[in-house]
Amino acid sequence: MSRTLAPVTALASVLCAFAAASWSAETAYAPAPTRADHAWRLPSVPMPADNVSTPVRVELGKSLFFDPRMSGNGAMSCASCHNPSLGWSDGLKTAVGWGGQVLGRATPTVVNTAFNTQFMWDGRKKSLEDQALGPMKTPQEMNTDFAVSLARLRGVPAYVALFDKAYPGEGVTEETIAKAIAAFERTVVSNDSAFDRWLAGDKKAFTLSQWRGYKVFTDSAKGNCVACHSGSNFTDNGFHNIGIKTGGEPDPGRFNIRKVASMQGAFKTPSLRDIELTAPYFHDGSAATLRDVVEHYVRGGDDRSNLSGSMKPLSLSEQEKTDLVAFMKSLTGNRKPVAVPQLPQ
Repeated sequence: MSRTLAPVTALASVLCAFAAASWSAETAYAPAPTRADHAWRLPSVPMPADNVSTPVRVELGKSLFFDPRMSGNGAMSCASCHNPSLGWSDGLKTAVGWGGQVLGRATPTVVNTAFNTQFMWDGRKKSLEDQALGPMKTPQEMNTDFAVSLARLRGVPAYVALFDKAYPGEGVTEETIAKAIAAFERTVVSNDSAFDRWLAGDKKAFTLSQWRGYKVFTDSAKGNCVACHSGSNFTDNGFHNIGIKTGGEPDPGRFNIRKVASMQGAFKTPSLRDIELTAPYFHDGSAATLRDVVEHYVRGGDDRSNLSGSMKPLSLSEQEKTDLVAFMKSLTGNRKPVAVPQLPQ
């Protein structure tokens, strides 16, 4: 080999070795899950005995969910704010309601609400059926006049036939509307993420970075995220003040429903399932990215006047922050195409 080529060859070898090492580090896979890890696997979708989902109930509920005739002005539907293309949310900091007015809270996702036991940011609804009518009955949201909407539906033979098949003998009522929409919403489930596939035995589904983030997430001395985001749906269904600082009048949150001092400024813990798809974050949409969310917790919150006892500043390295975000992104399920139904006419 010539003296000219020798240094070039040596440099090429070093670069190849570096590239191989970098590729290996980025694509290394997590170790196999332990028995304790399997506690994070989602169970079957729970259903109330009086509203077990059936294909025709889901079909009816899907039509109602996408039907703007369910709003006061005939221009808004549930899907206007809960858009399947936007993680079943709306991509906005806070929701936009009746007449284009900007509301004070972000639109929660519909994903995996079947597993929830508390609904709305302040927990004022106790069932998915009760929640289904909430936005319709709120003047600032859909502002539905149910006397008018029920008359509209009863005037559409195809709808009447669907209600008869779905809920024989119960008719077209507020209750059957709520049941049908809830039955449809229980089909909006994310349970096939990279994390889920790893738990199911797919050795190449979960990267080493995501696994390290998982360890930060569950470690009480590190992220301690499990203090609130516990259970297989990554929520304790509880309410916590996490130190969100607002520029205007503070939102009392859960305190409006439960007059306990610790509930002042407390909001429901959202599920982290499909969290990558539902930016911006927090009840006021004040965090633009998941990294912003992590930084908020690292600071220990910004308004410490009534913090939850679980909120403490975190000591995380840059790598640990990156890994934690990678883990949260591993909770994104495979996105299933959703066809807008042809509405009964």
